Amino acid sequence: MNIIHQVEQLITQDKVDIFLGYKELDGHLIPHGFTRDNLDELKELQTGENRYSLEKIATHLTEKHPDIRIGIIARDCNQRSLNLLYTWNQLNPDQIETVNVNCCPSPLKLHGDCSYLEPKQTGAFKKEHGIDFNIDPDVLVDSYDNNERFSRWMYEFSKCIKCYGCRNICPVCFCTECSLEHASLIEPGTLPADIPIFHLVRATHMAGRCIDCGLCEDACPSHIPLRLLYREVNEIVSSVFDYRPGDGMEKSPFTIIGDKVVLEPKPMDFQVEGEK
Repeated sequence: MNIIHQVEQLITQDKVDIFLGYKELDGHLIPHGFTRDNLDELKELQTGENRYSLEKIATHLTEKHPDIRIGIIARDCNQRSLNLLYTWNQLNPDQIETVNVNCCPSPLKLHGDCSYLEPKQTGAFKKEHGIDFNIDPDVLVDSYDNNERFSRWMYEFSKCIKCYGCRNICPVCFCTECSLEHASLIEPGTLPADIPIFHLVRATHMAGRCIDCGLCEDACPSHIPLRLLYREVNEIVSSVFDYRPGDGMEKSPFTIIGDKVVLEPKPMDFQVEGEK
């Protein structure tokens, strides 16, 4: 059954109120909502290699219309983010219908997502002073000492124009209040952004949450290797908790820490001078 027919059935059989997919406009594929009222537009439904955070659109829709039933084109990355959004109670799986798209045939799956069917090219200057998009994290650690790695990451962060594109495109960024807009952390109106605070704050928030879709890196106008940064953070989470975000419906370790944190002093294993 082709995709258009699947979507048509979901809408006409009243299983969804809206289906989120892609439609071409002026030569570009953009997100579009297909409903019973514009069913004739289904012939224009496309998948293509363009990607947007359809899941993020879904979370915004459910905020305004809690009972809405949503259909969505689901590539591998979409399904991972949906899994994570379910476990964080940002979307209700009972209200979501997916139409799966095989966007990455396994022989071509070099990075895992459609934007990465071909490795991103890295210029000579960037290789010399910054971080190669395609470098293996282990090679990065083995090739440069701490000072060199720090220098290279600072070079990357210094290019940030604080456009918030990485946050805005991210399908799993859903905080009600964003720390990146806290004046006490990130001074508003200054460029370049306070480095490295801006990106370290976001990297910390991506720990155990980033589903490695690469949209942030696609959106970054300054070509900062954000995907590698968040992969490094998630490797720590994986090694400590044996958890990979979005691989299934397992809850993130950061959602089950508990309702209340109790700090207890560690018993002293030494004797204070003068005490018996």
